[in-house]
Amino acid sequence: MRKICILLFGVISFLTIPLVGSAESKPVGITPEVMSVPFDIDGTTVLIERNQDNNAIVNPAFAKTSRPCPPFCIQPSNLAVGVETIGEIEVIEYAKEMNLGDEEIIVIDSRTPDWVDRGTIPTAMNVPWTSLNPAKGATPIEIAEILEEVFNVTESEGLFDFSQCRTAVMFCNGMWCGQSPNNIKNLLRLGYPAHKIKWYRGGMQDWEILGLTTIRPNA
Repeated sequence: MRKICILLFGVISFLTIPLVGSAESKPVGITPEVMSVPFDIDGTTVLIERNQDNNAIVNPAFAKTSRPCPPFCIQPSNLAVGVETIGEIEVIEYAKEMNLGDEEIIVIDSRTPDWVDRGTIPTAMNVPWTSLNPAKGATPIEIAEILEEVFNVTESEGLFDFSQCRTAVMFCNGMWCGQSPNNIKNLLRLGYPAHKIKWYRGGMQDWEILGLTTIRPNA
């Protein structure tokens, strides 16, 4: 009888101990000082913040480690001379300045629309890598229109004037993705100033790994 009582007491004691993972999640900030950054997207307030679930795992779309190379080869840290490689904090800062009305900045998602529809960085405009690529059917007229309407480049008598062009923050799916590098290299070939291009090499994979907010533009 004594053994049975001890066993029952042990079971009751175990059931009263808080289970690991059942405690409330601890706050997950962007930095120690910043929990979230508000954005106005088409009249709706969107917060860029991190997933507050301490047990959250990465979006399965970005969990794959071994995509075939080519074409999904690892990109270098320094893509081109003069092009600055940046991280998430800088992307958020550029996006915030753009959202506050700075017309000299544009955040560009270089992926194809099917990827963008799964989720993108708030404020980003989609300029698919094919749209600046003559090898993929982009015509000189179409390219000129994108340069003028998106990047604030002017044209006169067949010559591009980049003196008022925007600072372009470019990204795609991640360090294995060639879509934003393709856009960047085509811009450079056209004469776009390298110092006006910022490359978020980590792209959506790093953004998703950090649990940062995404939006689905066409949802």
